Amino acid sequence: MRPRSLLTTLLTAAALVLPAALTGVAQAAPTDVPLVWRVPLSSPSDVRALTEAGFDVVEPEADAAFVIGDRSVARELARLGHAPTRFDTVYKELPVGAADVSAASFYGGYRTVAEHEAHLSRVASAHPDLVTSYDIGDSWRKTQGLSGGHDVRAVCITKKQAGDCQRTPNSTKPRFTMMAQVHARELSTGELAWRWIDFLVDGYGTDADATSILDTTEVWVVPIANPDGVDLVAAGGNSPRLQRKNANTSRGSCTGTSIGVDLNRNSSFKWGGDSNSACAETYQGTAAKSEPETLALESLFSSIYPDQRGSSDTAAAPLTARGTMITLHSYGNSIVIPWGWTRTRAPNDAQMRAFGAKMAAHNGYLVGTNAETVGYDTTGTQDDYTYGVLGVASVTFEVGASSGTCGGFFPAYSCVDSTFWPKNRGAFVVAAKAAAAPYRS
Repeated sequence: MRPRSLLTTLLTAAALVLPAALTGVAQAAPTDVPLVWRVPLSSPSDVRALTEAGFDVVEPEADAAFVIGDRSVARELARLGHAPTRFDTVYKELPVGAADVSAASFYGGYRTVAEHEAHLSRVASAHPDLVTSYDIGDSWRKTQGLSGGHDVRAVCITKKQAGDCQRTPNSTKPRFTMMAQVHARELSTGELAWRWIDFLVDGYGTDADATSILDTTEVWVVPIANPDGVDLVAAGGNSPRLQRKNANTSRGSCTGTSIGVDLNRNSSFKWGGDSNSACAETYQGTAAKSEPETLALESLFSSIYPDQRGSSDTAAAPLTARGTMITLHSYGNSIVIPWGWTRTRAPNDAQMRAFGAKMAAHNGYLVGTNAETVGYDTTGTQDDYTYGVLGVASVTFEVGASSGTCGGFFPAYSCVDSTFWPKNRGAFVVAAKAAAAPYRS
């Protein structure tokens, strides 16, 4: 394996908070690659302070935060009075002879956006009786007329009968939706969506679960919700760039991987409680639904699910409500249930925990709210939108461990088939089969 080069532009933290002298040293050191640093905390408010200062904070705990950055970031943390210690690598060892980047894949096998798009076209062409393909909106780059912009693509999969897979809320069959790579750097999630699609279309007629699901349910999949961001990640080849947000460059003077808006803080339900700092990793945008990718997702959701919940925060979705949704993220080995925006329990909390427990019986993940799993509150998220506005039983999967070969944002590609897919396939089946009555069970 060739030596990995430093990211073309330093991570957000370095770009925002490092003095010029330290930045110069970091750029001159090709072996000073990003690492994950554990930072003990004296107060929960320290997480917000680190984020607002521009540090790339991931998976905080009650008494510590984890920060991604090179050694110059660790030096800056120490200068500010913190005591960072090395926790894990960001990049994992690649197979011998792995190509740096190709037209179809990067970093040992992860597929590019173009290859995901080609995959959707192939399955729609090969299985016209099962698959309907949709362009649900545009990426930010496409709305600006810039080269490299994308359509945001979705597929509906079912054994088609008259009226199936229409973008109308009153469907004959119940619906399950999966979406992935809302955060571009969370590589395993798009691959899991790919495998879920193939499991259904290849298994129809031979696999009992796939056949049962497609005979009774519409399955909607958005495998790449943030295509511009994934392009930026893939451009790093065997050193994928740590781009989390979309590619919006119109906000602030952000550079490198600090550009963009966090699409999982930009939804219209309870928007406005996250970062207003344009270069922060959790930057929520200038307004709810300011980003075209968010518009595309909310337009899809509101077109395929009826409004089944009252407008009050305390109004429960009725036991007759239909529809399930999983948004795939990484990492943490958890199933996160609503609410994210408040620590008050959601009105369907008991039913959501039961739903989560059935899925966790397959993957072993921890079930709980944001406060109980990832340890922090979030506003403007897609799962809060689909539950809060439409009453859909919605959860976030945080796929993978926090460290090790199969941990972090950039696990070894082999982990998808050795670990992530075998652990989660059964959980996905549970979610799809629950679409008819998620709150009754």
